[in-house]
Amino acid sequence: MQDSPWHAFTDRVSYEDELHAGCEPLAAPLGEQQLAAMRERNLGVLGTLAAFGERRNDALDDENPLAQELLRLDSKMNVLMAMLEQLLRRDAVLPPRRAVRFNAVGALLPRALWPTGAAAALLRLHFDGCLALPLELSARLMPVAAQECDVDHVFAVFEALDEVTLDAIERLVFRHHRRKVAGKRLTGFWEVT
Repeated sequence: MQDSPWHAFTDRVSYEDELHAGCEPLAAPLGEQQLAAMRERNLGVLGTLAAFGERRNDALDDENPLAQELLRLDSKMNVLMAMLEQLLRRDAVLPPRRAVRFNAVGALLPRALWPTGAAAALLRLHFDGCLALPLELSARLMPVAAQECDVDHVFAVFEALDEVTLDAIERLVFRHHRRKVAGKRLTGFWEVT
C-alpha cells in the first residue's frame, strides 16, 4: 500500500458538510510571522468551535442555586455570542456554501473553488456559529489518480500546520463525525418506531 497524502487522507475520518468556503492563490509560501499569526487565529477559531460544541452531560441539580445561576449565565453568554456574531457578520461578505471534506491531512474541494492555475492557496472555512472567524489553512494542490478522485474535485494537502493545530483539527473532525453518527442513529430510531 502506498503511503501517499491521498491515502492518508482517505484512511482518516473526515469532516463533510456544506460550509462557506473560499480560496485565494498563494504566490509564495507564508512567512514565519504570517504563519504564527494564522496559527493563533486558527487555535482561537478551533477553541471557539470546541466551546460551542460542548454539551454538559452532568445532570445539574435544579435545587442548587449555584447550578441555576450557571444556567442563567450560560443563557446570557449564548445571547451575547449570537449578538456579537450578528455584528461581525453584518460587514462580512461570506463566500458561498460549498460541499467540502477535510481532515488534518488535507481537503477534497470542488474544482471551481480552487484558484485556476494556482499550485498553492489559502483555504478559508467559515463554520456556523463562528461565521465571521474563518479557519485559514495553507494548502498545496496534490495530483490524484483519476480513478480515486472525480474530475469535479481537487485534493489539496495542508502545509505548515503545527502539532497543536493538527490535534485541534482532529478533535473538531471527530466531534462533527460523532454528532452526525448520533443524528443518523436518532433519525433511524424514529423511522423504525
